[in-house]
Amino acid sequence: MAQYDKYDRKTIEELIDGTIDFFKLKEMLSNFKDTDRFDKYISILQERVPWDDPILLPAGLHLYIVQKPDGKRIVKCDCGHEFCEASDNWKLHALIYVRDTEEKMAELYPKMLAQDPEWQVLREYYCPGCATQLEVEAVTPWYPVIKDFEPDIDTFYKEWLKRPLPQAK
Repeated sequence: MAQYDKYDRKTIEELIDGTIDFFKLKEMLSNFKDTDRFDKYISILQERVPWDDPILLPAGLHLYIVQKPDGKRIVKCDCGHEFCEASDNWKLHALIYVRDTEEKMAELYPKMLAQDPEWQVLREYYCPGCATQLEVEAVTPWYPVIKDFEPDIDTFYKEWLKRPLPQAK
C-alpha cells in the first residue's frame, strides 16, 4: 500500500453511506487524500446504480455526470432518470416544490420558528423519475435558480488524474 493509500473499500463505503466513525472521519479529513480514493469512490457509486453509463463525476447526492455512448455528458439520477446535458442546469429539469406560505413552512417548522415567506422561501428539488429529494435551497422569493457548479471534467481527468476519460460502451 502506498503512503497515502490507507483506506480500504469498506471505509470508503462507510464514508458514502454516512456511517463512518467520527474519529476515523476526522482522521481522513486531517490527512492527505489517498491517491486511489477517487477510483474507489467512483467504483462504489457505479456498482450501486442500475445503469452502465460510466460516471465521470458525482454532481450531488444521487446525481452524476455520466458519459453517453454518443459522447454527450449528461446529469443522471440513481434511478436512471436523465435530466439534461451537463452544461445545462439540472434544477430547471427537476420537479420543484416551493414552500412560500406560512402553512407550507408550518409543515417543517414549529410555530414562530419558520422564516417569513415574504423574505425567504424554501425550494425543494425532486427527481421526476423516483421522487428523491435532491436539494433544498433557502432563498429570497425572487432569487433565480442558480447552477451549483460547472466542473472542467477534461482538465480534471487530464491534469489531476493524468488519464483519459472513461468511455461509454
